[in-house]
Amino acid sequence: MKVKMFLDSFLRVPLLLGEKLESEVLSLEEVESNSFHNSCTSPKISFLQATFNLMNTLSGVGILSVPYALASGGWLSLILLFVIALATFYTGLLIQRCMDAKSDITTYPEVGELAFGRNGKIIVSVFMYVELYLVATGFLILEGDNLNNMFPNVEFELLGFMISGQAFFVIVVALVILPSVWLDNLSLLSYISASGVLGSAVIIGSVFWCGAFDGIGFQQKGTLINWKGISNSISLYAFCYCAHPVFPTLYTSMKNKRQFSNVLTFCFIICTFGYASMAVMGYAMFGSDIKSQITLNLPTGKISSLVAIYTTLVNPICKYALMTVPIVNAIKNRFPMNYNTKPLSMLISTTLLVSNVIVALAIPFFGSLMSLVGAFLSVTASIILPCVCYLKISGNYKRLRLETVIISGIILIGIVTAIVGTYVAIVEIVGQI
Repeated sequence: MKVKMFLDSFLRVPLLLGEKLESEVLSLEEVESNSFHNSCTSPKISFLQATFNLMNTLSGVGILSVPYALASGGWLSLILLFVIALATFYTGLLIQRCMDAKSDITTYPEVGELAFGRNGKIIVSVFMYVELYLVATGFLILEGDNLNNMFPNVEFELLGFMISGQAFFVIVVALVILPSVWLDNLSLLSYISASGVLGSAVIIGSVFWCGAFDGIGFQQKGTLINWKGISNSISLYAFCYCAHPVFPTLYTSMKNKRQFSNVLTFCFIICTFGYASMAVMGYAMFGSDIKSQITLNLPTGKISSLVAIYTTLVNPICKYALMTVPIVNAIKNRFPMNYNTKPLSMLISTTLLVSNVIVALAIPFFGSLMSLVGAFLSVTASIILPCVCYLKISGNYKRLRLETVIISGIILIGIVTAIVGTYVAIVEIVGQI
């Protein structure tokens, strides 16, 4: 009985934390005292629970694209993965320092507000919501690509329009997802989507099995450096570390906040090791022929490949509704209270899903879209904004110190990376349309 109670507590706290994050970033007009009251009365989590939570957040669909990122930049670009991991780890610590400056901060937008007032809160919120929207769109593209790979030659004509297999499966997956976006209680989906850590481990293990025992091997030599693809590599690597909007809620929910840096250290080391392992294996297996999702390269006739593909397919379907709930609630809160009803929520959710489908059909390029998200949104939200907010909140921008110079350098490099990476991604997308 005690074991059951512990497991239930261990699993439910991350769900409560996720639900809390969703509720706290819903509206820019929310009363801050309510958020503070909620953070004080909500269950506090242990080191182990916080580690599980952050590992699940960091273990996303980026694991599928890191081999493609390595192939884009060549073997030496792997160094950039570790550089970005170190930079985002450091900016995570800066967010912690920002929150220590004021005890009632509970969300990332509130950090922006402390630094730059209402405009800062709006900017941070916009980056968060746009990132959520595009990642949700990426889920649909990912599902369409993998299902089309498993069931090729699904193409037909409808009302004079030729529907490709990829487009057909995007629409089918959207119809499967639709009932989940109408749910009031997302607890069941939360339990399934919380398996992100296990899913990533299964995918890495399955890919290794394919290479070692299913006849693919690790013989591809690859390229040492490809300067033309460096910006794409950086953007995709940055996409893997875009969990910073969760950090404030995770920090305030811990029983012992002094352990937050240890949680960050452990999770970043494990996740970076996983990303690097997948990148090296995938590139050594398929070389320059690697696709934007490594599952598209795996032979569909092998059991290990099917395990990786099915694991890849399940999580995005469960995570879609959870990913879009903050956007839906933010839109709902722009309406008067008497309009804030279940039909309105269903209408907004359905409209949002339809818009995601339209974008996924118009831009069905997973690698390029995730590169755009990584360059424009992840670099900004996970590297630039934490540095800028910290300098403003601490007042260190007024003093010339070594730390100030380092942070200023990170900001400058981040801005250049965001501009170049965004430009390259947009050009790439336009070229494929």
